[in-house]
Amino acid sequence: MKRHDAREKAVQVLFQLDNTDLTLQEAIGHVLNDEESDAFFEQLVQGVTENQKEIDEKLSRNLENWSLGRLPKIERTVLRLAVYELLFMQDTPSRVVLNEAIELCKTFGDEKSSKFVNGVLSKFTQQ
Repeated sequence: MKRHDAREKAVQVLFQLDNTDLTLQEAIGHVLNDEESDAFFEQLVQGVTENQKEIDEKLSRNLENWSLGRLPKIERTVLRLAVYELLFMQDTPSRVVLNEAIELCKTFGDEKSSKFVNGVLSKFTQQ
């Protein structure tokens, strides 16, 4: 699985987990169907779910005039994934993480989504 595909599938899993009673394994099963998993995908999904409290705290500090709960679900999900990569996976350059997050927003959100996510994530790369 290519890294971009792994990120897309991770967003789908994390989106399903946001405010639902699904378990992580159930959400992964829905997204992957019978497709094989991959280490990068697993690391993203596990990492975001295990570190979500810390990720959400850091995100909340970088949101202007927004609360995390008010964000549209897709933007919140993409931001969590990207912040996880920026904070916990230093092997991916930050510009790649930003570009991937913008592309994910274009795929799952709209034009405003990508601009908003880019603005929030740029604060993380300037720190």
